[in-house]
Amino acid sequence: MGEIPAAGPTLLGVDVLWVATLLSAVATFFVLVALYAATTVRDPMARRVKALNDRREQLKAGITAPASRRRAKLGAKSATTQRMRSFLASLKVLQDEQLKAAQKKLMQAGIRSKDAAVAVIFGRLVIPLLAGGFILLLVYGIDYFPTWSPMKKFLLVAGVLIGSYKAPDIWLKNQIAKRSTAIRKGLPDALDLLVICAEAGLTVDAAFGRVARELGRGYPELGDEFMLTSIELGFLTERRQAFENLANRVDLEAVRGVVTTMIQTEKYGTPLASALRVLSAEFRNERMMRAEEKAARLPAIMTVPLICFILPVLFIVILGPAACSISDSFLNQQ
Repeated sequence: MGEIPAAGPTLLGVDVLWVATLLSAVATFFVLVALYAATTVRDPMARRVKALNDRREQLKAGITAPASRRRAKLGAKSATTQRMRSFLASLKVLQDEQLKAAQKKLMQAGIRSKDAAVAVIFGRLVIPLLAGGFILLLVYGIDYFPTWSPMKKFLLVAGVLIGSYKAPDIWLKNQIAKRSTAIRKGLPDALDLLVICAEAGLTVDAAFGRVARELGRGYPELGDEFMLTSIELGFLTERRQAFENLANRVDLEAVRGVVTTMIQTEKYGTPLASALRVLSAEFRNERMMRAEEKAARLPAIMTVPLICFILPVLFIVILGPAACSISDSFLNQQ
């Protein structure tokens, strides 16, 4: 009879070699993704300009086209989105409030397609079913982890179900945070340019367009939002609505302050340049305070890596030769 191969080392009932192989595969995949991203760098402005032109055409259609033609043009959906919408409607899980909330989050993440909101809601429903069915088959169907306790299996299944349900929201929140951080960095410079444009005599929509063109390379997210605001200022019947759309698209309190200032300027005729100059100074001070806060927090953050990784290596480098010399001396005496 053939010998049964010895099992590999285990930790908490998990095969260490299997986990190491899986982590190596994941690391290799991400290295390949990083190499692909580094070798296929593209100019982000081309895609943004195309999206803004599409938005311009939508605004033109919404203002000049007849009602029937407007609905036919703006209400056109892809076949896949229609099927997802019909499926969700048949299950009675597609609500208007939920759809509007998903659309707002997508706009804050820089995704303005209305079809994507249906895809996000569809993903919340389908991904847990697929991932849950797979993990249930793996754990209870074929008993892939025979040495695990029932509690450990239950925790694995529950974790996969909860994680798969929250995955679209976590991804959206991550995209919103990245975009908000990028916009926050360029907002003081944008306000300074707006002050210069206002003092030069440009109108508000022309000033927004000029700032968007100037900052499009350095801060593409902020240039995208300012250019879209400039387009909406030129096409929407109410200029206040264009500023409110900007506040809804960007999840930043600073942008809401700028929008409030612009609305008050449009309504009461207050000086725009002086108000924007004060806001710019406040945002720069806030950015400096945030940088000082990170610098002050750095020693506490570095304490654990210093103790766990740097000091042991330093002790080995410093005391290692002395320990070897003492050991050789004792051996020679014997």
